[in-house]
Amino acid sequence: MAAELDAALAAIDGWPVPHAAVVVVGPEGVVGRRGAVDRRQRVASVTKVVTALATWVAVEEEAVRLDEPAGPPGATVAHLLAHASGLAFDRPVSLAPVGARRIYSNVGFDRLGEVVAERSGLPFARYLHEAVLAPLAMADSALEGSPAKDLWSTAADLARLAAELLRPTLVHPATLERGRSVAFPGLAGVLPGIGAFDPLDWGLGVEVKGTKHPHWSGTRTSPATFGHFGGAGTFLWIDPERDLAALGLSGREFGPWAMSAWPALSDAVIGAVGPR
Repeated sequence: MAAELDAALAAIDGWPVPHAAVVVVGPEGVVGRRGAVDRRQRVASVTKVVTALATWVAVEEEAVRLDEPAGPPGATVAHLLAHASGLAFDRPVSLAPVGARRIYSNVGFDRLGEVVAERSGLPFARYLHEAVLAPLAMADSALEGSPAKDLWSTAADLARLAAELLRPTLVHPATLERGRSVAFPGLAGVLPGIGAFDPLDWGLGVEVKGTKHPHWSGTRTSPATFGHFGGAGTFLWIDPERDLAALGLSGREFGPWAMSAWPALSDAVIGAVGPR
């Protein structure tokens, strides 16, 4: 398997990006890596996965409730996590009734960070560090702004996050199961940079692949695959059915190059690792 996986990962050498890095993670840890895995880069909306995990920790600590009011009238913490609050992408205005559409919202995640900060008594960046980054030994990672998009990290650090999302230690497996399951099923919406889907499946802070096609994680990941991609040219997917995760950073903004490179890489990785 090692030679086949190395050959699959070598594809990143041809990506039209300045700082390509990719790591593949299995249940026992890293199984393959290539590129600038220790280079610190902005991960953009992959930040939301870390913010979601911190929120799941806050729920288990009973600092926050998923059903408590947050955001527009009638919305809850769960609605903010699942982009079902009706809030616009980058403005604090409602574009739809709560629970009517899946409207991807950075503003919603910023409000989520405020709720966790208010309930915990800590600035959100500090809570994120203490609840997630420090316990996972993500020493090169820090939130430098918005809980929606401003984490800086390395591929090596994000591999520790991927391992956590395969075999959780910070939250109970049932919490992870709930977080990666579709929340408010049946909502249509637009996946930024890719297109409209009906339904646009989402969990409590992570995208769920479901029936989407095309999908940035390729054709061979299962419908249960969850994770996120970011506008900084970053991706993280976890496939619980294959017991496998992969992530990449690039140093180049998301665009058509990514929708060509990422699915091909993901399919090749799964082909190299084999069925589980």
